[in-house]
Amino acid sequence: MIEHSEVDVPYPQYLCPVDGKELPLAEARMSVTCAEHQPRGEALGFTVREARLSDRHAIEEICDRAWGETEIDVFGRTFDVMACDNLVAVEGDELLGLISCTVHGGEFAVVMYSVYPHNQGRGVGSALLEAAAGMAASRSLTSMKAAVSNDDLPLLYFYQRHAFSIAEIATGLLADKLGYAGVGFAGIPIRDEIRLRRSVCP
Repeated sequence: MIEHSEVDVPYPQYLCPVDGKELPLAEARMSVTCAEHQPRGEALGFTVREARLSDRHAIEEICDRAWGETEIDVFGRTFDVMACDNLVAVEGDELLGLISCTVHGGEFAVVMYSVYPHNQGRGVGSALLEAAAGMAASRSLTSMKAAVSNDDLPLLYFYQRHAFSIAEIATGLLADKLGYAGVGFAGIPIRDEIRLRRSVCP
């Protein structure tokens, strides 16, 4: 199996809390801090709402920056973000983040979730996720599911902090699909899809 040294994602996904440098996946690193020293940005006056037709271009742009396209492979199939239920976090006319979901296998599945680097750590992601959980509950769905690649430690951390539990691991799925183990977050080879689940019952 060939190990590729380049990251396919074209834009930075994280922000260095020390010097503010935008970081592509392979350059990002993790550090452990106490809660008091966890970097926090200035509070944002954002709202979360269902996406409108006028948000289409902004949604396409955030998908392009996060994945390079609006078609996302997850849970063993391809989903088109533009055909999903999209919730956006906005401040004025500016899109800060997106969560895209659809009903799959009787659950509300997170197809795509992304918050721009400068807006991370300010409650945007949590607000999007909880709004999606509310949408699932309003449709009488009892659970949500999400998936992360094995390298994406920040997102795995985020989901588990928001009541998701690891349900299964599709070992080798991502490497088999690409034909190689791509280089992901902090240089970790991308091989597996980790699937998580949480209840949305009241």
